[in-house]
Amino acid sequence: MKYFQGAMTALITPFKDGKLDEVSYEKLIRRQIKNGIDVVVPVGTTGESATLTHKEHKRCIEIAVNICKNTNVKVLAGAGSNATAEAIDLAKFAQLQGADGILSVTPYYNKPTQEGLYQHYKTIANAVDIPTVLYNVPSRTGVDLLPETIFRLYDDVPNIFAVKEATGSIDRAVNLLSEREDLYLFCGDDPIDYPMLANGARGIISVTANLLPKLKSEMVHSALEGNFEKAKEINDKLYHINKILFIESNPIPIKAAMYIAGLIDTLEYRLPLTMPSNKNLVRIEKVMSEYNIEGF
Repeated sequence: MKYFQGAMTALITPFKDGKLDEVSYEKLIRRQIKNGIDVVVPVGTTGESATLTHKEHKRCIEIAVNICKNTNVKVLAGAGSNATAEAIDLAKFAQLQGADGILSVTPYYNKPTQEGLYQHYKTIANAVDIPTVLYNVPSRTGVDLLPETIFRLYDDVPNIFAVKEATGSIDRAVNLLSEREDLYLFCGDDPIDYPMLANGARGIISVTANLLPKLKSEMVHSALEGNFEKAKEINDKLYHINKILFIESNPIPIKAAMYIAGLIDTLEYRLPLTMPSNKNLVRIEKVMSEYNIEGF
C-alpha cells in the first residue's frame, strides 16, 4: 500500500452565485501543484463539507483527482460523516475515482463511545482498499478519538496508517508517537506545525497553505530533511498569519484572505457560516500585508 506524507492543503471550496465554482476550484488546485504541495485534501471540514450536497462533495473529489492525474501530487479525499453508511459511500466513490487515500473526521453530534468510534472507522476502512487517515478534531465534533482507540484501529486495520491530530496538544502527539513509532501523524493545527514535525510528525494538513503553499511546503520539506533550524525559521515567520486565520470559525477567515488576495472571485459561504466582521476583515488584511502572496 502506498502511503504518503509531506505538505498537504485542506482546500477551501469556492462558491459563485450559491453554486460550486468549478473553474476557481481547478485554478486553486493547479496553484497548489505549482507551489510544491505534496497532497491536496478536497472536501475536508475546511472545504465546508458539512454544507455541500453529496453531488457537490463527489464532484470536488472528481475534480481534484482529474487535476492531479499525471502529476506527483496525491489526493487525500474527505470522506467523513456522522453516519457510517454515508461515509462509506463517499469513501467508495473516492476510491473509484482514483483518490490516493481518504480522510475521515470523527462523527459529529452523535458523540459515540470509544467502541462506537472503533466500529465506525473499522467499518469504513474495511469497505475500501486505499489508505485511510483518521481525523480527530474534538473542538469541532464534540468527541475525542482517544489514543487507545487510535492504537487499536492502527493495530487491527491494515489500511489505517495515519491520524490528523487537531487537538492542539503536543502532549497528545508525544503520546501517540511514543507508543506507535510507525504511525503517521499529520499536524492539523497550523500554529504548532514545527513542534509537531520536530517530534516526528510526517506532515501537515494545513489551512494556511491555501494562501501560502510555497512557504508551507518549504517548512515541511526542511523539517523532513532534518533541517529543523530552517523549518523553525519559516514557522516563526508564519506565526501571525497562522493565528489570524483562526480569528473566527474556520474556514471563514481563510476564504476572506483568499478573496482579498484575488485568488477567488467571490466571497461566499453557506449558512450557518457568515461573512467575517468588518473589524476582523481589517485585521486579516493588515496581517496579510506582511507576506508576499503569489497569484496564479
